[in-house]
Amino acid sequence: MADITTAALAEATTTKGAVRGFWRGEPGEPGASAAFLGIPFDQPPVGELRFAAPVPVEPWEGVRDALAFGATAQRGDPGVTLIPEPSVPGESTLNVNVFTPSPGEGAALPVLVWIHGGGYFAGSPASPWYDGRSFNRDGVVTVTISYRLGFVGFGHVEGAPENRGVRDWIAALEWVQENIRAFGGDPGRVTIAGQSAGGGAVLTLLGIAQAQHLFHGAWALSSATADIPPERARTLTAKIANALGIPPTLAAFEAVDEERLIEAQKAATDVGTDMTAFLEEGLGLGPAIDGDLIVRPTLDSLRAGVGADKPLVLGATDDEFSMVLAGQEKKLRWIPLSLLFGKMGVKGTLRSAYLAANGDVVRRGHAAMLGRYLTDRMFRTAVVRTAEARGVAPTWVYRYEYAGSPFGSAVHCIDVPFWFDCLDSPVGIPALAGPNPPQALADATHGAAVALVRDGDPGWPAWSDRPGATRLFGGPAHTPDVSSDGYASVRPLL
Repeated sequence: MADITTAALAEATTTKGAVRGFWRGEPGEPGASAAFLGIPFDQPPVGELRFAAPVPVEPWEGVRDALAFGATAQRGDPGVTLIPEPSVPGESTLNVNVFTPSPGEGAALPVLVWIHGGGYFAGSPASPWYDGRSFNRDGVVTVTISYRLGFVGFGHVEGAPENRGVRDWIAALEWVQENIRAFGGDPGRVTIAGQSAGGGAVLTLLGIAQAQHLFHGAWALSSATADIPPERARTLTAKIANALGIPPTLAAFEAVDEERLIEAQKAATDVGTDMTAFLEEGLGLGPAIDGDLIVRPTLDSLRAGVGADKPLVLGATDDEFSMVLAGQEKKLRWIPLSLLFGKMGVKGTLRSAYLAANGDVVRRGHAAMLGRYLTDRMFRTAVVRTAEARGVAPTWVYRYEYAGSPFGSAVHCIDVPFWFDCLDSPVGIPALAGPNPPQALADATHGAAVALVRDGDPGWPAWSDRPGATRLFGGPAHTPDVSSDGYASVRPLL
């Protein structure tokens, strides 16, 4: 961020009042853009609004400062994470940040709305990586949004509206429709994007009929959808209530302080080392099938044609969660691979076919192969299923192969700094992308994102036209940019 004490200030007028942001660079010069931070789109979700549907913020008089990130739903120090996502204290956690090269009416630039990840229980829109500076340079207005997390955002509470976090996404997108012209954006050219749980949010929104008028394109990075069944949501609520020693009622949950509720939530959703159960059951908290906003699993909605008019790009990194097995190779190599996979229920002809399809990974060792299996079960099979569910709807698929991380593989989140073209960020890049991340890869990745937002086409053959067609980012120099069947290795699991 710029030194606000010396920066030129910028103003924009929303439907609720005027806001004051600041310029990075001199207004009018190439590459300059303005940032408006922490603009509330709804009232603080505290007190009786804690488990309520989002309520529009009241208008204000004068000019409201938008010079610092607003409060985040994430609390405390999140510890060492792959993406730097700081927590900001405060109650007004439903806010947006807008980055624009041309504040004011008339520019009609395409708009990107970013939804952060974090497993639906963590994460923050205040990451320096999510600064829209590079998108602004390329003529795209960028908005990052916040939403309620964890049990407050997604837990089932009798008497409270379901999917409150999803309703926050929708409320933020409604704010964009009503206000983005004031920041130089075109409400008729909005693309939503997100990574991990944020990618899951993108697909969830794509499958919600009531949200279709709010955006016009989508990019899902390493998407983690939830689609939690009602009975599982009720079971989790009972576990959390039991841990707190309260009845599972709205009044009882409203009376529990934030810290106690978060601790009970952690205990109830902790799967420990039982990865098999986690792979079978999926995330404990997240968007749930409620018969209202989410009437069926997301893939079923996509098969039914919901969102079929919108271009979608989706993909995954090659080894999303291999880092959880880092340093385990010496221990695992003495255990037969057949036994390791047998413990996870992968046996017989299925195991043989899967290992044969992944011979290159088998040669890297047992830890690499188990990590690839986790990745395939949690992310890469979902890419194929989603693309196939869309049928002829415009869909592009990619794989991220860049293995320059300290983990030695294309791990979870490694694509994010390339997608945002923020390799010069002062925080966190070497720890994830290595000491010398290639700018050419950022140019290609970010360029594809800009092309989707601007033109509705990222620039490689669509899976919907050529099933199997996959853009390969960051692989060996001798490999082609596009594979005719880039996810062939996951097919035994489908």
